[in-house]
Amino acid sequence: MSEVIYPNWPAPQHIKAFTTVRSGGLSVAPFNSLNLGDHVGDAPLIVKQNREVLLNSNELPESPRWLSQQHGCRVVESLHWSAGECADGIVTNTFNHVCPVLTADCLPILLCNQQGDRIAAVHAGWRGLANGIVENAIASFDLNKQNIMAWLGPAIGPENFEVGQDVVNNFVQHDVIAKQAFKQTDDTHYNADIYLLARQRLRALGVTNIYGGQFCTVNDPTRFFSYRRDNVTGRMASVIWIQPH
Repeated sequence: MSEVIYPNWPAPQHIKAFTTVRSGGLSVAPFNSLNLGDHVGDAPLIVKQNREVLLNSNELPESPRWLSQQHGCRVVESLHWSAGECADGIVTNTFNHVCPVLTADCLPILLCNQQGDRIAAVHAGWRGLANGIVENAIASFDLNKQNIMAWLGPAIGPENFEVGQDVVNNFVQHDVIAKQAFKQTDDTHYNADIYLLARQRLRALGVTNIYGGQFCTVNDPTRFFSYRRDNVTGRMASVIWIQPH
C-alpha cells in the first residue's frame, strides 16, 4: 500500500477516504513522483501508470471518477458523471463510486454524513470558495446539516498564501467575518487562511464537525506538491467512497 494521509474524523467505518502524497510513483522531476494530474505537462503514459498505482496499491473498488477542475463551483452527482466532466466537486450515495479531487495548494474538502450514506469530494481554491463550491456541495446533503462532518486536507498554509485586496473583497462582501482570515502584510497584500475561510463557510451552513486543516503544502516539499512553491509540479488526489457493509 502506498503512503497516504487518512482523515482524522469519526466517520463510519465503511466510509473510506485518504489523500495521496507525492512519493511512490513513476514521474520524474519536476513531477516526481506520484503525480496524478493529467493536465500539468507530465507524460500522459506515466500519469496513467501512476493512476494505476493509486488504484491497485490502495485497493480502490473502481478507477476514480476524475474531474476536469475549473476553479468553479459546479458539483456533479457521481451517477451523472462522465469522463472529462467539468466540475470542482463530486457527490454520491452509491456504493463503490470513488469521488476524487486533485490539488497542489488548493484545499481538498471531504464530506460525509453520520449515517455514512452520502459523501462528497470538493476542490476549493479561493475562487471556488468565494463563488459557492462549499454551499453547492452541502446543498446536496439532507436538510440536517449537523449530521455532516468535513475534513480539510493538505493545502497552502496561511503564512505562505499571499493575496491581493481583490481576494479580500470577494470574501468580505459575502460575510464580514471573513476579515478574520486575512492578515495584512503591506499596503496591498494579505496572508490568507484558506482553512479558516472554509471553516467559516461550513459553520455558516450549520456544519460544525470540522476536522483537519493542520497542513501546509508549501512547507513540506517531501510529502506535497505545491504550485505556489514550484509552479510546474504534480497533483495529489483526495478520494472518498462508500464501501458496502
